[in-house]
Amino acid sequence: MKIEIFKENITKIRDPRRTSYGNIRHKLWEVLAIALLSTICLGEDYDDMEEFGIEREKWLKDELGLELEHGVPSSDTFERIITRIKAKELREQLNASLEISRGERGVLPIDGKTLRGSRGKQSALHVISAFCAENQIVIGEIKSGKCRTEINEIPELIETLDVSGAIVTTDSIGCYEKTAEAIIAGKADYVIGLKKNQETLHNSVENHFNSGVRVYDKEQTVESGHGRIEVRTYYLETELSWLEGYNWAGLRGVGMVTSCTLKNGKESAVSVRYYITSLDDVEEFAYAVRKHWGIENNLHWCLDVIFREDSCKVQNHNAALNLNILRKTALQIVNEADLGKKISKRKKMRRAALNTNALISLVLSKD
Repeated sequence: MKIEIFKENITKIRDPRRTSYGNIRHKLWEVLAIALLSTICLGEDYDDMEEFGIEREKWLKDELGLELEHGVPSSDTFERIITRIKAKELREQLNASLEISRGERGVLPIDGKTLRGSRGKQSALHVISAFCAENQIVIGEIKSGKCRTEINEIPELIETLDVSGAIVTTDSIGCYEKTAEAIIAGKADYVIGLKKNQETLHNSVENHFNSGVRVYDKEQTVESGHGRIEVRTYYLETELSWLEGYNWAGLRGVGMVTSCTLKNGKESAVSVRYYITSLDDVEEFAYAVRKHWGIENNLHWCLDVIFREDSCKVQNHNAALNLNILRKTALQIVNEADLGKKISKRKKMRRAALNTNALISLVLSKD
């Protein structure tokens, strides 16, 4: 990410401060640049942002061209600005700065995560993210009213994104007609988990696969690692004349996935999951189901373990969402960074915190 491009895009964000009063001491793009860099260097809160700025003030001026006319912003300044800027604008301009784009036919998992540290007098913030599984980037997010009530927010998020050509996946919490309609309207396909929140439909699909009728297509994968072997079998039924009374937008098939694990010579119980989908190809269906879990493993796990997100006690929901966006942007930068040898994400971040040369090669250049 070039510093000039970052500056140009961040200045498009509406400054929440009263700029007409002429008492703005710190430029918005400089505040957000320090906030992002601090996050990349394992910073967790506003105090860490101020401390990072103080420790790296000369470097920020000499290498990145920050003016810092009135010195480094205080933690209170970081808090005021991050609390008040619009999250949607922050996401758009950070993505533009990173020149983020997704593939034409990638899998786009959508799932929610609760920021447990944001719980105060109100419930904890729940953030629903849209994640490109192939290149591990977040293209958008939205606040949900509360944990596990994503019925209205998922379609609303989809409507704000360019999902054309993608395969959008959600777990059963998004299994509602509105979700399918929004995806099809966006010229995308879907694979949606099916559970008891759609009890009649779930029972119909379950009974069909248990009936012994063998019309469906089938694919099987075998994966080994960490001393175990996991076998998954994917079934896709596209002959739906038996499925009556349902008018889901774009529905072309129903699926079943079974999995079992063999470890130390012992076989686990078989788990079974059901899906509805607009796909009619079992290989695409199987690929989309496998890729859906990337949002848990490559995004939510990283936010919890690497960035210690649940330990952040910021309770203002807009501020918590903006910090969540900064963490996800930092994760994207770290994912793409090449520091010469294969090292973990956290070690990349620690190296960047200790070594300004590593930080400049990790994230920003003036060229």
